[in-house]
Amino acid sequence: MISSVIARELAATGADVAESAVAAAIKLLDEGNTVPFIARYRKEVTGGLDDTQLRFIEERVVYLRELEERKQTILAAIEEQGKLNDDLKAAILACDTKARLEDLYLPYKKKRKTKADIAREAGYEPLVEELLADPAADPETLATKYGEAAGKDAKDALTGARAILVDRFATDADLVGSVREQVWSSGSAAAAVVEGKETAGAKYRDYFEHNEPLDTMPSHRVLAVLRGEAEGILTLNIDAGEDETYEHMIREAFELPDGGTSKWIDQAVRFGWRTKLEVSAALDARTRLKERAEAEAVDVFARNLRDLLLAAPAGQRATLGLDPGYRNGVKCAVVDSTGKVLDTAIVYPHQPRNDWSGAKEQLATLCATHRVELMAIGNGTASRETETLAREIADLI
Repeated sequence: MISSVIARELAATGADVAESAVAAAIKLLDEGNTVPFIARYRKEVTGGLDDTQLRFIEERVVYLRELEERKQTILAAIEEQGKLNDDLKAAILACDTKARLEDLYLPYKKKRKTKADIAREAGYEPLVEELLADPAADPETLATKYGEAAGKDAKDALTGARAILVDRFATDADLVGSVREQVWSSGSAAAAVVEGKETAGAKYRDYFEHNEPLDTMPSHRVLAVLRGEAEGILTLNIDAGEDETYEHMIREAFELPDGGTSKWIDQAVRFGWRTKLEVSAALDARTRLKERAEAEAVDVFARNLRDLLLAAPAGQRATLGLDPGYRNGVKCAVVDSTGKVLDTAIVYPHQPRNDWSGAKEQLATLCATHRVELMAIGNGTASRETETLAREIADLI
């Protein structure tokens, strides 16, 4: 269930959140309640979930529901092709990210006819199997009969076989996922100035020759480079690192030895990395880099806004805070110029007790004892009556 998944994810952050609380929050959200409303007025239903946790639940519910819907769509599409088996179905249902799900679907996704499709129709797929089964064999010798059968030469057959093999590399879900993570963890973002834009883009001069690891590049630098690119001043490329690392990953995934293979297999592995896997991994890294930078920027903005909103509006002064109320009284707290709590009290000036004079005396004493300069009154029940009380106290001191 979605609620159990989200509860586990919250637990991983150190929060002690029951699945029932998550389920209750999801139900309230589905009914159209907003996060601020739930956080303020439905604490007893959600077990006291705060607004940050509720925002997380709101976002994850949307993502996980979209993921589940996409799974069903993909399962139906593969089933329609007659290619769905138990192992594939289990792998699809176990996906916890959209990226992994799309990796699994890639070999079955309907697309325009590719060079690999044309090569398969020409009957070159058995040639690929022979070339892989005997890596030391002479490729042209093996390819001759296939080329003749298709009315082509050996060179055409080998080109078609390479297209098929590269297509296998590019649609292997485990390989694609591993390459993506390797690029993210060891790759870097390389920014450079567009030739002739040095003067016009002077404000971006720090990024004219800039290279930084993807997984540690701060959000403000990522966003600055992306702005420069959007303005036509900079270019941003993803440097995946050493080609040999990724070529080894391809060989390992398809059980091809690093040595002793034909030149044709070496070229096919290199071609597959540079034309397919590197391109897709770089696009994913750019998207991931931008999304992370934007998320971090929002967090920084939220922290700064919080500090601003919590700053003392009237400066550093000793203040008496009054939380108005009738039956439960007016809750009072005195803080000094640094925000440290000095004293608290509850007075009952309003109905049903109506101890107006006693409340005035007690609050006047608090103000005098702690040299209160300001009084802050909460906006709510009995706030107008409490304001009248505060004005009378001010007249006394």
